[in-house]
Amino acid sequence: MNIIIINGPNLNLLGKRETAIYGQGNFEDYFKLLKVKYPNIQLEYYQSNVEGEIVNKLHEVGFTYDGIVLNAAAYTHTSIAIADAVKAISTHVVEVHISNVFSREDFRHVSMMGPAVKGSISGFGLDSYRLAIESFLKS
Repeated sequence: MNIIIINGPNLNLLGKRETAIYGQGNFEDYFKLLKVKYPNIQLEYYQSNVEGEIVNKLHEVGFTYDGIVLNAAAYTHTSIAIADAVKAISTHVVEVHISNVFSREDFRHVSMMGPAVKGSISGFGLDSYRLAIESFLKS
């Protein structure tokens, strides 16, 4: 099984930015733990701060991978281009958010990805990614 985690803007700064919201841990260390937990899954990780690069990555993997875990970050609320890319591919996508977006600013309550994804997971910290991976194992 091949699953890729795609992270959007500013998630490269996890552990450094707004730690009260996003926690102290960085994603690279968490990703290593996921790889140990799921040795039978080919797990990959991609991060970009650039909307078009995320679209390109979705096009690249969206017809051959078994699952995509997408944290589009701020693009969740603004990017029709990423949402259209998710709609255009055949691989299922699970949207994740580290924080509970519904307990934050009103603009974060709207997801452009929502209508296009298999499901959404929000508010469980970095464990949101593990829950998304588990959803692919159970489908």
